[in-house]
Amino acid sequence: MSEVKNITIFDTTLRDGEQSPGASMNIEEKLRIAHHLEKLNVDVIEAGFPIASDGDFEAVKRVAQAIKGPQIAGLSRANNMDIDRAWEALKYAGERGRIHTFIATSDIHMKYKLKMSEEQVIETAVKAVKRAAGYTPNVEFSAEDAVRTRLPFLAKVVEAVIDAGAKTVNIPDTVGYTIPSEYFNIIRYLKENVANVDKAVLSVHCHNDLGLAVANSLAAVQAGAQQVECTINGIGERAGNCSLEEIVMALRTRQDIMPFSTNVVTEHIYAASKLLSTITGLVVQPNKAIVGANAFAHEAGIHQHGVLMEKSTYEIMTPESIGLNQNKLVLGKHSGRHAFIKRLEELGYELSKEDTEKAFVRFKTLADQKKEIFDEDLDAIVADEIIRVPEVFKLLQMSVSSGSFTAPTATVEMEIKGEVKKDAEMGDGPVDATFKAIKKLTGTTARLLHFSVGAITGGTDAQGECTVRLELEGREVLGQGAHPDIIVASARAYINALNKIETTPLRTSVHL
Repeated sequence: MSEVKNITIFDTTLRDGEQSPGASMNIEEKLRIAHHLEKLNVDVIEAGFPIASDGDFEAVKRVAQAIKGPQIAGLSRANNMDIDRAWEALKYAGERGRIHTFIATSDIHMKYKLKMSEEQVIETAVKAVKRAAGYTPNVEFSAEDAVRTRLPFLAKVVEAVIDAGAKTVNIPDTVGYTIPSEYFNIIRYLKENVANVDKAVLSVHCHNDLGLAVANSLAAVQAGAQQVECTINGIGERAGNCSLEEIVMALRTRQDIMPFSTNVVTEHIYAASKLLSTITGLVVQPNKAIVGANAFAHEAGIHQHGVLMEKSTYEIMTPESIGLNQNKLVLGKHSGRHAFIKRLEELGYELSKEDTEKAFVRFKTLADQKKEIFDEDLDAIVADEIIRVPEVFKLLQMSVSSGSFTAPTATVEMEIKGEVKKDAEMGDGPVDATFKAIKKLTGTTARLLHFSVGAITGGTDAQGECTVRLELEGREVLGQGAHPDIIVASARAYINALNKIETTPLRTSVHL
């Protein structure tokens, strides 16, 4: 095998990942994710799009101030206002601050969106890179919709921005259109036809519309790309992005034919995945590679026998290599505060003394209701008690009557902007009645798009975990709630979503 080359991992969970419908995060939530990305030891954290909103600007600034290891990137369009605003937030990271500027290069974008000629696009790109380089030598340029760009023109753009000072040039598959062999050839073409290509890092950013984001990224790396842009759990616009855990573990597992490595501490992968799901409400499907619930489950008898005899017969990586604790039973009613705190830390949570106490009180209450407490229960406790948006609307208490001979009725008492209000409503079922009461109390006009409920663990004493998706004026949010009573869990989820609508600022979406 030839010398192993290191691939830069550029995580964009906080920027492109946040553009998943309903996945908006507040500043504190972004900081939690950023700290875990720091533990993962990713090379670059794209913290947001500073000009998109005041909230996005503040989030990038706070991440730049708090994170000490990885480089911190902020996205900007190819104009002075965006670039100046980006550096205003990124300057706190010093030499680790990276301005990431972009403009589209495909014929379809130039004609219909930009209404610009090739010469105008190159001129705009060069000016943007030079403006950014005036603040920091750490400049990245992206050619939006690169894979649908004519290759000779793409090569001209890449050469021009490198001459202007770009140290990283990204070749994104913005709409998830390409296939591995084609993407390999695009990267290889640029490596062979851009005279100054050795003066910059070639990066790739793949979307998953055809389910090929990871495969395309691997093909690009084999063709000579040196940076991969990705997200935890593969979240992102539409079908998502290249999955961080999949690209990293693929490179680690198949070094026999791909002589590449990363700096990622893979033992923190599972905790990062769980934390992101807890914060966003975007649950990983059971058959998701690497971090899905079934990723290391063996149902077939012949597989089970093989694994018991020798794990490598059916496991190409170990659960421990991604930080998955196979002994899931962790705590019970007699467990003390020390054991509770230690397990939270192992799961990737770093809570303040006040938040730890709140979570511990909730844990003790749950332990009185459930005989056994699992990791998933702890995730739900932290999500419900700690990782929550500010509560403009707060559930105080509720009661529900329902049955085959009773009209379902819910009585709900809430604190709304400091004022206690109470209402009772009837519905088609207990959840419907509860949602109607909450809707009347809050006066919301949000439309319910989706409601789901599931058991967090097995057994009849399991906590119920509910997820709702609400839409208001074209904006979608996800809400989560957990409780041993699934109707209470439903109410918590609905109210959580309403609070997100009230407290999360609108932001501008961008596509790379």
